[in-house]
Amino acid sequence: MVRYFCLFFFFFGFSQENTFKDYNQKIAGIDFNLEMVALPSGTFKMGSPNFEKNRLADEGPVHEVYIDSFWIGKFEITWDLYQLFMQREIDSKKIKYGNDINVDVDAVTSATTPYVDMTFGMGSNGYPAISMTQLAASKFCEWLSAMTGNYYRLPTEAEWEYACRAGNESAYSFGNDVNELADYAWYDYNSGGKYQKVGSKKPNNWGLHDMHGNVAEWTLDQYSPRSYYSYVNQIADNPYNQAQKLYPRVVRGGSWMSSDYRLRSSSRTPSNKNWKKQDPQIPKSRWWHTDAQFLGFRIVRPYKVPDNYKDFWIQ
Repeated sequence: MVRYFCLFFFFFGFSQENTFKDYNQKIAGIDFNLEMVALPSGTFKMGSPNFEKNRLADEGPVHEVYIDSFWIGKFEITWDLYQLFMQREIDSKKIKYGNDINVDVDAVTSATTPYVDMTFGMGSNGYPAISMTQLAASKFCEWLSAMTGNYYRLPTEAEWEYACRAGNESAYSFGNDVNELADYAWYDYNSGGKYQKVGSKKPNNWGLHDMHGNVAEWTLDQYSPRSYYSYVNQIADNPYNQAQKLYPRVVRGGSWMSSDYRLRSSSRTPSNKNWKKQDPQIPKSRWWHTDAQFLGFRIVRPYKVPDNYKDFWIQ
Protein backbone atom coordinates (compact mmCIF):
# COMPACT_ATOMS: atom_id res chain seq x y z
CA MET A 1 0.00 0.00 0.00
CA VAL A 2 2.74 2.46 0.97
CA ARG A 3 4.73 1.99 -2.22
CA TYR A 4 1.74 2.92 -4.36
CA PHE A 5 1.44 6.28 -2.66
CA CYS A 6 5.19 6.80 -3.01
CA LEU A 7 4.86 6.19 -6.72
CA PHE A 8 1.94 8.61 -6.77
CA PHE A 9 3.98 11.49 -5.37
CA PHE A 10 7.06 10.59 -7.41
CA PHE A 11 5.21 10.71 -10.73
CA PHE A 12 2.87 13.61 -10.16
CA GLY A 13 4.36 15.70 -7.37
CA PHE A 14 2.78 18.30 -5.21
CA SER A 15 0.63 19.87 -7.95
CA GLN A 16 -1.47 16.76 -8.38
CA GLU A 17 -1.89 16.45 -4.62
CA ASN A 18 -4.27 19.41 -4.81
CA THR A 19 -6.31 18.14 -7.78
CA PHE A 20 -6.19 14.35 -7.58
CA LYS A 21 -8.32 13.43 -4.61
CA ASP A 22 -11.66 11.87 -3.77
CA TYR A 23 -14.68 13.92 -4.82
CA ASN A 24 -18.46 13.81 -5.13
CA GLN A 25 -19.77 14.20 -8.66
CA LYS A 26 -22.81 16.47 -8.70
CA ILE A 27 -25.47 15.92 -11.34
CA ALA A 28 -27.74 18.82 -12.24
CA GLY A 29 -31.44 18.41 -11.60
CA ILE A 30 -31.18 15.82 -8.83
CA ASP A 31 -30.12 15.67 -5.21
CA PHE A 32 -27.69 12.82 -5.76
CA ASN A 33 -23.90 12.69 -5.76
CA LEU A 34 -21.60 9.99 -7.11
CA GLU A 35 -18.73 9.33 -4.73
CA MET A 36 -15.48 8.90 -6.66
CA VAL A 37 -12.30 7.54 -5.06
CA ALA A 38 -8.82 8.57 -6.29
CA LEU A 39 -6.47 5.65 -6.91
CA PRO A 40 -2.78 6.51 -7.41
CA SER A 41 -0.73 5.09 -10.25
CA GLY A 42 1.25 1.97 -9.47
CA THR A 43 2.42 -1.49 -10.41
CA PHE A 44 0.78 -4.70 -9.25
CA LYS A 45 0.75 -8.42 -9.93
CA MET A 46 -2.31 -9.37 -11.97
CA GLY A 47 -3.73 -12.89 -11.97
CA SER A 48 -3.48 -15.76 -9.52
CA PRO A 49 -0.51 -18.00 -8.69
CA ASN A 50 -0.71 -21.73 -9.36
CA PHE A 51 -1.02 -22.52 -5.66
CA GLU A 52 -4.10 -20.33 -5.06
CA LYS A 53 -7.05 -22.46 -4.03
CA ASN A 54 -9.79 -22.86 -6.68
CA ARG A 55 -7.89 -20.77 -9.24
CA LEU A 56 -8.65 -21.41 -12.90
CA ALA A 57 -6.25 -21.56 -15.83
CA ASP A 58 -7.47 -18.29 -17.39
CA GLU A 59 -6.18 -16.39 -14.34
CA GLY A 60 -2.56 -16.93 -15.29
CA PRO A 61 0.22 -16.56 -15.72
CA VAL A 62 0.70 -13.90 -13.06
CA HIS A 63 2.21 -10.82 -14.69
CA GLU A 64 3.23 -7.33 -13.63
CA VAL A 65 1.03 -4.43 -14.71
CA TYR A 66 1.45 -0.67 -14.51
CA ILE A 67 -1.73 1.40 -14.13
CA ASP A 68 -2.09 5.18 -14.48
CA SER A 69 -3.96 7.19 -11.85
CA PHE A 70 -7.75 7.16 -12.07
CA TRP A 71 -10.90 7.68 -10.07
CA ILE A 72 -13.37 4.87 -9.52
CA GLY A 73 -16.89 4.75 -8.12
CA LYS A 74 -17.01 3.98 -4.42
CA PHE A 75 -20.16 1.98 -5.08
CA GLU A 76 -21.78 0.10 -7.92
CA ILE A 77 -24.18 2.20 -10.02
CA THR A 78 -27.64 2.05 -8.47
CA TRP A 79 -31.11 2.14 -9.97
CA ASP A 80 -31.56 5.66 -8.56
CA LEU A 81 -29.23 7.02 -11.23
CA TYR A 82 -29.57 4.39 -13.95
CA GLN A 83 -33.31 5.02 -14.21
CA LEU A 84 -32.60 8.72 -14.82
CA PHE A 85 -30.37 7.69 -17.71
CA MET A 86 -33.24 5.64 -19.16
CA GLN A 87 -35.89 8.33 -18.62
CA ARG A 88 -33.72 11.28 -19.72
CA GLU A 89 -35.92 13.79 -17.89
CA ILE A 90 -33.04 15.83 -16.48
CA ASP A 91 -31.03 16.22 -19.70
CA SER A 92 -32.03 19.87 -20.20
CA LYS A 93 -30.69 20.76 -16.75
CA LYS A 94 -27.13 19.65 -17.42
CA ILE A 95 -24.31 21.72 -15.90
CA LYS A 96 -20.71 21.34 -16.99
CA TYR A 97 -18.90 20.76 -13.70
CA GLY A 98 -15.70 19.58 -15.39
CA ASN A 99 -13.62 20.37 -18.46
CA ASP A 100 -12.49 16.90 -19.53
CA ILE A 101 -14.63 16.77 -22.67
CA ASN A 102 -17.57 18.43 -24.41
CA VAL A 103 -20.28 16.03 -25.56
CA ASP A 104 -23.82 16.83 -26.73
CA VAL A 105 -26.17 14.95 -24.42
CA ASP A 106 -28.84 14.84 -27.15
CA ALA A 107 -26.48 12.77 -29.29
CA VAL A 108 -26.21 9.99 -26.70
CA THR A 109 -28.47 7.01 -27.32
CA SER A 110 -30.42 5.77 -24.32
CA ALA A 111 -31.43 2.28 -23.27
CA THR A 112 -34.94 1.24 -24.25
CA THR A 113 -37.59 0.62 -21.61
CA PRO A 114 -37.54 -3.07 -20.68
CA TYR A 115 -40.64 -5.23 -21.11
CA VAL A 116 -40.43 -6.50 -17.52
CA ASP A 117 -39.47 -4.99 -14.16
CA MET A 118 -35.69 -5.40 -14.32
CA THR A 119 -35.38 -5.21 -10.54
CA PHE A 120 -37.24 -8.53 -10.45
CA GLY A 121 -38.74 -7.43 -7.15
CA MET A 122 -35.37 -7.15 -5.42
CA GLY A 123 -35.53 -3.40 -4.77
CA SER A 124 -34.53 -0.15 -6.49
CA ASN A 125 -33.61 2.79 -4.23
CA GLY A 126 -30.04 2.21 -3.09
CA TYR A 127 -29.80 -1.14 -4.86
CA PRO A 128 -27.48 -1.89 -7.78
CA ALA A 129 -28.81 -1.60 -11.32
CA ILE A 130 -28.66 -4.96 -13.09
CA SER A 131 -29.11 -6.88 -16.34
CA MET A 132 -27.85 -4.17 -18.70
CA THR A 133 -25.60 -5.08 -21.62
CA GLN A 134 -22.07 -3.78 -21.83
CA LEU A 135 -23.30 -1.36 -24.51
CA ALA A 136 -25.94 0.02 -22.16
CA ALA A 137 -23.45 0.42 -19.31
CA SER A 138 -21.08 2.25 -21.64
CA LYS A 139 -23.85 4.52 -22.94
CA PHE A 140 -24.61 5.42 -19.33
CA CYS A 141 -20.98 6.51 -18.98
CA GLU A 142 -21.26 8.56 -22.17
CA TRP A 143 -24.47 10.19 -20.93
CA LEU A 144 -22.93 11.01 -17.55
CA SER A 145 -19.92 12.51 -19.31
CA ALA A 146 -22.21 14.73 -21.39
CA MET A 147 -24.18 15.78 -18.30
CA THR A 148 -21.12 16.72 -16.22
CA GLY A 149 -18.21 17.53 -18.54
CA ASN A 150 -16.07 14.88 -16.83
CA TYR A 151 -14.99 11.82 -18.81
CA TYR A 152 -16.41 8.56 -17.52
CA ARG A 153 -16.16 5.03 -18.88
CA LEU A 154 -16.11 1.41 -17.80
CA PRO A 155 -12.87 0.16 -16.21
CA THR A 156 -10.46 -2.01 -18.12
CA GLU A 157 -10.02 -5.47 -16.67
CA ALA A 158 -6.58 -4.48 -15.35
CA GLU A 159 -7.91 -1.30 -13.71
CA TRP A 160 -10.68 -3.31 -12.10
CA GLU A 161 -8.30 -5.86 -10.56
CA TYR A 162 -5.91 -3.11 -9.43
CA ALA A 163 -8.81 -1.39 -7.67
CA CYS A 164 -10.09 -4.62 -6.16
CA ARG A 165 -6.75 -5.77 -4.77
CA ALA A 166 -5.94 -2.40 -3.19
CA GLY A 167 -2.30 -3.41 -2.76
CA ASN A 168 -3.05 -6.98 -1.66
CA GLU A 169 -1.72 -10.06 -3.51
CA SER A 170 -3.92 -12.58 -1.68
CA ALA A 171 -7.02 -14.37 -2.97
CA TYR A 172 -9.31 -11.61 -1.70
CA SER A 173 -8.65 -7.94 -1.02
CA PHE A 174 -8.67 -8.64 2.73
CA GLY A 175 -6.57 -11.84 2.71
CA ASN A 176 -6.96 -15.56 2.07
CA ASP A 177 -9.39 -16.57 4.81
CA VAL A 178 -12.72 -17.35 3.15
CA ASN A 179 -14.36 -17.26 6.59
CA GLU A 180 -13.99 -13.46 6.49
CA LEU A 181 -15.71 -13.12 3.12
CA ALA A 182 -19.18 -12.56 4.56
CA ASP A 183 -17.90 -9.38 6.24
CA TYR A 184 -17.04 -7.92 2.83
CA ALA A 185 -19.41 -9.49 0.34
CA TRP A 186 -22.90 -10.67 -0.53
CA TYR A 187 -22.75 -14.06 -2.23
CA ASP A 188 -24.70 -17.33 -2.34
CA TYR A 189 -23.91 -18.09 1.31
CA ASN A 190 -25.47 -14.96 2.83
CA SER A 191 -27.41 -13.00 0.17
CA GLY A 192 -30.80 -14.59 0.80
CA GLY A 193 -31.26 -15.11 -2.93
CA LYS A 194 -31.18 -11.43 -3.96
CA TYR A 195 -28.89 -8.46 -4.35
CA GLN A 196 -28.51 -6.07 -1.40
CA LYS A 197 -28.09 -2.32 -0.93
CA VAL A 198 -24.70 -1.07 -2.07
CA GLY A 199 -22.16 -0.24 0.62
CA SER A 200 -23.68 -2.42 3.32
CA LYS A 201 -20.51 -4.53 3.70
CA LYS A 202 -16.95 -3.58 4.66
CA PRO A 203 -14.87 -1.80 1.98
CA ASN A 204 -11.42 -2.80 0.80
CA ASN A 205 -8.26 -0.89 1.77
CA TRP A 206 -9.05 1.83 -0.77
CA GLY A 207 -12.56 2.36 0.57
CA LEU A 208 -14.35 0.61 -2.29
CA HIS A 209 -17.47 -1.37 -1.44
CA ASP A 210 -18.78 -4.54 -3.09
CA MET A 211 -15.73 -5.25 -5.23
CA HIS A 212 -16.42 -8.81 -4.11
CA GLY A 213 -19.99 -9.94 -4.72
CA ASN A 214 -23.39 -8.22 -4.66
CA VAL A 215 -23.41 -7.80 -8.45
CA ALA A 216 -20.74 -8.82 -10.91
CA GLU A 217 -19.30 -5.89 -12.87
CA TRP A 218 -18.68 -5.17 -16.53
CA THR A 219 -15.20 -4.29 -17.74
CA LEU A 220 -14.18 -3.07 -21.20
CA ASP A 221 -12.08 -6.03 -22.30
CA GLN A 222 -12.67 -8.85 -24.73
CA TYR A 223 -12.38 -12.13 -22.85
CA SER A 224 -9.65 -14.53 -23.91
CA PRO A 225 -8.58 -17.45 -21.71
CA ARG A 226 -4.95 -16.96 -22.80
CA SER A 227 -4.73 -13.17 -22.95
CA TYR A 228 -2.28 -12.97 -20.03
CA TYR A 229 0.36 -14.88 -21.97
CA SER A 230 0.90 -11.74 -24.05
CA TYR A 231 2.45 -10.00 -21.04
CA VAL A 232 4.92 -12.57 -19.73
CA ASN A 233 8.42 -11.24 -18.88
CA GLN A 234 7.44 -7.60 -19.20
CA ILE A 235 5.57 -4.89 -17.33
CA ALA A 236 2.27 -4.43 -19.13
CA ASP A 237 1.51 -0.72 -19.49
CA ASN A 238 -2.21 -0.10 -18.92
CA PRO A 239 -3.21 -3.26 -20.83
CA TYR A 240 -6.57 -3.33 -22.59
CA ASN A 241 -7.79 -6.14 -24.83
CA GLN A 242 -10.09 -4.11 -27.09
CA ALA A 243 -13.16 -6.05 -28.16
CA GLN A 244 -13.44 -7.25 -31.75
CA LYS A 245 -16.60 -9.33 -31.33
CA LEU A 246 -19.74 -9.18 -29.21
CA TYR A 247 -19.04 -12.27 -27.11
CA PRO A 248 -17.38 -12.95 -24.78
CA ARG A 249 -16.49 -9.82 -22.80
CA VAL A 250 -14.95 -9.80 -19.30
CA VAL A 251 -17.09 -9.59 -16.17
CA ARG A 252 -15.47 -9.38 -12.72
CA GLY A 253 -16.16 -9.67 -9.00
CA GLY A 254 -18.79 -12.38 -8.68
CA SER A 255 -22.29 -11.72 -7.38
CA TRP A 256 -25.01 -12.54 -4.88
CA MET A 257 -25.52 -15.79 -6.81
CA SER A 258 -21.86 -16.84 -6.87
CA SER A 259 -19.84 -19.35 -4.88
CA ASP A 260 -17.01 -17.94 -2.76
CA TYR A 261 -14.21 -18.84 -5.19
CA ARG A 262 -15.87 -16.76 -7.93
CA LEU A 263 -15.45 -13.67 -5.75
CA ARG A 264 -11.65 -13.90 -5.67
CA SER A 265 -9.80 -10.82 -6.94
CA SER A 266 -8.42 -12.69 -9.98
CA SER A 267 -11.58 -14.57 -11.01
CA ARG A 268 -12.77 -13.87 -14.57
CA THR A 269 -16.20 -14.51 -16.09
CA PRO A 270 -16.86 -14.41 -19.86
CA SER A 271 -20.16 -12.89 -20.99
CA ASN A 272 -22.57 -15.23 -22.74
CA LYS A 273 -25.29 -14.76 -25.36
CA ASN A 274 -27.50 -17.07 -23.29
CA TRP A 275 -27.89 -14.17 -20.88
CA LYS A 276 -30.58 -13.01 -23.34
CA LYS A 277 -32.34 -16.38 -23.48
CA GLN A 278 -35.66 -15.20 -21.98
CA ASP A 279 -35.82 -12.06 -24.12
CA PRO A 280 -38.87 -12.57 -26.40
CA GLN A 281 -37.85 -9.85 -28.86
CA ILE A 282 -36.61 -10.62 -32.36
CA PRO A 283 -33.88 -9.58 -32.70
CA LYS A 284 -32.79 -9.72 -29.06
CA SER A 285 -32.42 -6.39 -27.24
CA ARG A 286 -29.12 -4.53 -27.53
CA TRP A 287 -29.72 -3.09 -24.09
CA TRP A 288 -30.74 -5.89 -21.74
CA HIS A 289 -29.46 -9.27 -20.58
CA THR A 290 -32.74 -10.50 -19.13
CA ASP A 291 -31.16 -13.63 -17.66
CA ALA A 292 -28.22 -11.81 -16.05
CA GLN A 293 -29.90 -10.70 -12.85
CA PHE A 294 -26.47 -10.81 -11.21
CA LEU A 295 -24.77 -8.28 -13.51
CA GLY A 296 -24.10 -4.57 -12.96
CA PHE A 297 -21.20 -2.11 -13.20
CA ARG A 298 -19.25 0.75 -11.68
CA ILE A 299 -17.53 3.61 -13.46
CA VAL A 300 -14.04 5.09 -13.69
CA ARG A 301 -12.59 8.43 -14.72
CA PRO A 302 -8.95 8.48 -15.88
CA TYR A 303 -6.78 11.31 -14.53
CA LYS A 304 -5.39 11.87 -18.02
CA VAL A 305 -8.04 11.95 -20.75
CA PRO A 306 -6.65 10.37 -23.95
CA ASP A 307 -7.15 11.99 -27.34
CA ASN A 308 -8.97 8.85 -28.48
CA TYR A 309 -11.32 8.84 -25.49
CA LYS A 310 -14.32 7.87 -27.65
CA ASP A 311 -12.62 4.57 -28.47
CA PHE A 312 -13.27 3.52 -24.87
CA TRP A 313 -17.04 3.94 -25.30
CA ILE A 314 -18.87 0.94 -26.74
CA GLN A 315 -20.78 1.69 -29.95
